[in-house]
Amino acid sequence: MSGETKTRKDDFLLQGGILAIAAIITRMIGALYRIPLSNILGDEGRGFYGFAFEIYAIALVLTSFSFPIAISKLVSARIATGQRRNAYRVFKCAFAFAAILGLSVSALIFFGANWIAGNIMNSPMSAYALRVLAPGLFIVSIMSVLRGYFQGLGTMVPTGVSQVIEQIFNAVISIVGALALFNFGLRAAQERGNELLAPAYSAAGGTLGTVAGAIAGLLFLGFAFMAYNKTNNRKIRDDRTKTKESYKDILKVLIITIIPITFSTAIYNINLILNLIIFNHVMVTRGYTESYYMTLQGLFTNFVNPVLNIPLAMSAGIAAAVLPSLAATIATNRKEEIHVKINQTTRFTMLFALPSFVGSAVLASPIIFLLFNQTEWLRLSAQLLAIGAIMIVLYSWVNVSNSILQGLNKMQEPVKNAAISLIIQLIALVIMLVVFNWHVYALVVSNVIFAVCMCYLNVRSIRIHSGYRQEIVTTFMKPGIASLIMGVVAFGIYRLFDFIVGGRFIPATVAIFVAMVVYGVCVLKIGALSESDIIALPKGIVILRLVRKMRLL
Repeated sequence: MSGETKTRKDDFLLQGGILAIAAIITRMIGALYRIPLSNILGDEGRGFYGFAFEIYAIALVLTSFSFPIAISKLVSARIATGQRRNAYRVFKCAFAFAAILGLSVSALIFFGANWIAGNIMNSPMSAYALRVLAPGLFIVSIMSVLRGYFQGLGTMVPTGVSQVIEQIFNAVISIVGALALFNFGLRAAQERGNELLAPAYSAAGGTLGTVAGAIAGLLFLGFAFMAYNKTNNRKIRDDRTKTKESYKDILKVLIITIIPITFSTAIYNINLILNLIIFNHVMVTRGYTESYYMTLQGLFTNFVNPVLNIPLAMSAGIAAAVLPSLAATIATNRKEEIHVKINQTTRFTMLFALPSFVGSAVLASPIIFLLFNQTEWLRLSAQLLAIGAIMIVLYSWVNVSNSILQGLNKMQEPVKNAAISLIIQLIALVIMLVVFNWHVYALVVSNVIFAVCMCYLNVRSIRIHSGYRQEIVTTFMKPGIASLIMGVVAFGIYRLFDFIVGGRFIPATVAIFVAMVVYGVCVLKIGALSESDIIALPKGIVILRLVRKMRLL
């Protein structure tokens, strides 16, 4: 086994941890900056902003979302077999393809913004924000290729750092841009006699942050690539591989790899859209006002989902790391390592997902109150979060199992499983809305049903295609017991400090901090983590020394 392959084998969880930490930081920044941005935009501005981002999100799926996954898979498979030159040819081919695709879609949306906003979205004033967002599609498509290449080389650091830089610039420029263009829009509104110009310009200013953040992230990745390129060129010169892949063949494989990933992602997006369409339609037929059911819908999309997405970032990071690692393992026929990596990936995912689920469920009200200061609908929002918290476990499992199947070269399996789950979920949603009249609770429960189906089907597919049978005790039971103990302590601590101190900040933050400490101690005492597991974590050797001194193992 080569030294390069050995390193890849040993540190994929470390790399996943690095990317997961970066993803959590970016999502926390995202959740925080949207509060002042939302206040600046106002009701109409939020509408224009949201409409533009719906189109932008769909375009991202088509132009860039699947590139890091596909490129990391193809590059890692070639690196594992010593084909440095072919791996670099994959990068160059993907770069050219992404540039052409990204530029084409960007131009289409930029010049067609008025038609798209007026005819498709029925919101003509959203054209300003959509036109500002359009160049971002080209920038992100290029950035996604660089991220995928680095991930395929086995390092998640450039991707993680670029994500944090991108989000910081996004947050600052979005707030400044929205405020500056709102004031500019006020003057334009007075001159033209159109009061909607102020929120429309403000929404456009808010989207400036997205483009500025993408530029900042791309610049960092460009510097990282140039710094690494000298070493890479030397390794390419040392490559003695006789077979040189043609760009035509690489492009064919790239497209074949991208298509199922794109379809799988599209199903997730369609899932949310269809849920909301069905929900709105049924609520109308039952005589509810638009204001009422849009408010209920907003509780789920604006309060519950952002909270759930923060811990889900951990599984996204681990999923991004396991895919190229598994692809490299399969490329070199090291089949005995496949089960080990599947087990490690699932175990580490559950180590973070289970306590996040319990913590979100028992501290639902304090979390909503802490993040959003939302009092009018606090009780209902907290109930929805408590019910939906199980999605942290389920969707974390979905994320990593999707990547495992893609790493096993079973690219179609997640697509097929998502389509089946979507059908089952839509039927369940209609029954819950029409028969049981669960209104907004049905939105949450239907998403849980979708995730349950995906987990079952993905685990079944993994067993069929790799022979791996899911281990239960260490993966689920031990961290589950530690999570329950943590939940009881966290709830008690919150109640105590809420009684003594009160307020929205101190009781919640103290309870969360104590919960983290209690869970860490319980996990070590119960034996859910071994010494080798700890070493695999970021700063693992330092953590191991600390827990030994404290006699927690």
